[in-house]
Amino acid sequence: MLRAISLHRPVSRLLLSSRPLAARGYAKDIKYGEDARSSMLAGVDQLTKSVAATLGPKGRNVIIEQSWGSPKITKDGVTVAKAIELKDKWQNIGARLVQDVANNTNEEAGDGTTTATVLAQSIAHDGFSRVSNGANPNEVRMGVSRAVSAVIESLKQLSKPVTTPEEIAQVATISANGDKEIGDLISSAMKRVGKNGVITVKDGKTLKDELEIIEGMKFDRGYISPYFINSSKGQRVEFENACLLLCEKKISSIQQLVPALELANTQRRPLVIIAEDVDGEALTTLVLNRLKVGLQVVAVKAPGFGDNRKNQLHDMAIATGGVVFGDESIELKLEDVKMSDFGEVGEITITKDDTLLIKGKGSEADIQRRIEQIQEEIEDTKSEYEKEKLQERLAKLADGVAILKVGGSSDVEVNEKKDRVNDALNATRAAVEEGIVPGGGVALLRCMSVLDTVKVDSSDEQTGVDIIKRALPTPCSTIASNAGVDASRVVEKILQSSNPNEGYDALHNEYVDMIQAGIIDPTKVVRTALQDASGVASLLTTAEVVITEIPKEDPPMPPGGGMGGMGGMY
Repeated sequence: MLRAISLHRPVSRLLLSSRPLAARGYAKDIKYGEDARSSMLAGVDQLTKSVAATLGPKGRNVIIEQSWGSPKITKDGVTVAKAIELKDKWQNIGARLVQDVANNTNEEAGDGTTTATVLAQSIAHDGFSRVSNGANPNEVRMGVSRAVSAVIESLKQLSKPVTTPEEIAQVATISANGDKEIGDLISSAMKRVGKNGVITVKDGKTLKDELEIIEGMKFDRGYISPYFINSSKGQRVEFENACLLLCEKKISSIQQLVPALELANTQRRPLVIIAEDVDGEALTTLVLNRLKVGLQVVAVKAPGFGDNRKNQLHDMAIATGGVVFGDESIELKLEDVKMSDFGEVGEITITKDDTLLIKGKGSEADIQRRIEQIQEEIEDTKSEYEKEKLQERLAKLADGVAILKVGGSSDVEVNEKKDRVNDALNATRAAVEEGIVPGGGVALLRCMSVLDTVKVDSSDEQTGVDIIKRALPTPCSTIASNAGVDASRVVEKILQSSNPNEGYDALHNEYVDMIQAGIIDPTKVVRTALQDASGVASLLTTAEVVITEIPKEDPPMPPGGGMGGMGGMY
């Protein structure tokens, strides 16, 4: 009996000692109230000062050190914002929140990131000041929201649609910081491929910018596995004179693909498989052969879902002269594939996100019949969603792809210009979508008067409206400051003018009718900049506590004392 007890005790001690110890994370540092807000505001100011330097035709460039390669020279607001990371954690939180403003504006509108940043700084500054003086932050935020809604309605009334190639060129020129060559290039591209056509930007091989129009199709699906990548320049797959195997169904067995692989291999041509999915044994075998034998093959998921996927695959088949396997109306098995069943493309580029087919070998007569069929379906359909999808398909079949080749004497110059071309392209698409308003910050100045009529429920909500009213002149005054003139005088003169389109032309240092002079902004860009800036900046003002991690300090390395047992040796 005694032995039983003595045997039991060590077991219980062992069980107790084997309980896992809770892992302790980093300790936290906390700041409250005005102290927290002022620290964040210092970070907002540092980021905004760097980004605001690029605004307007006389804005300056920013040079960014990179961990590899030469420094990057840019005048693109969002690129500058993304490059900033501050040592002080409190300041970095403020800077990161304004980075989000720039990123959101860039993702939605593609331009206007600098405008959004200076607006966010103004709203945050004013909001912090009012909250520190006792205003209710939530009511202030409600007032900001009501003011922004009123300004957006006013912008819609000011907006006019873009109709002519000249107006498209004007929008692109302004967004490219006054570079008329870029404006004309984008206008020509849109004229050739249509407003809904696909336009891509690439590095050119000459000193001049070039426009190349190629018949092609682009869709938003990339390679299934990164092991298919064959290009040393970026994460992409590039093939020339490739065979296209199109299938509506999922492919899991390698036996289904062996005949197609053998056919393509005997012709010494790459094989591109576009199917609902390729997985299991089929994908594993393709990847192994790609890595070990150097087989030229890639698998891509078909774009869209349901009937839309089926229609897009048939569009590809007609554009490339192939057939679609797995279609219930045609009894074709993958195992019975013949060379004539493959589609053919002159060039294909596949990234992780999208695929571009160029120079399809389909019959012109078949393509034209398909285009007419889609046009009839557009006229017949009542659904807006279906109409949108049909127009996308029509653009891919009919309009082709425009490639803007950006030239320059060095990589640094080409990259700087590419940033401006991408901005201009995004701004132009935004202008086509929602129209244009007078540029140079004039549109926001003209919206100030509507804020006098906004209905509010309290004095703190009125404070929120006043914050937006004081923020609206900021883009215009920043452009004037960068041009070296008195910003307050410029803003005052524009507000006193009876012509709603009159503004300050910073490039030529004169007051002009902005619409006639071609100084215009896309309505979508101005709207998005204000919405994103007000959303994040007004949330900043409601912050009362900020928590950061205290970094764990590594213990110092012990001093070197030579090798043990070697004392006295020299």
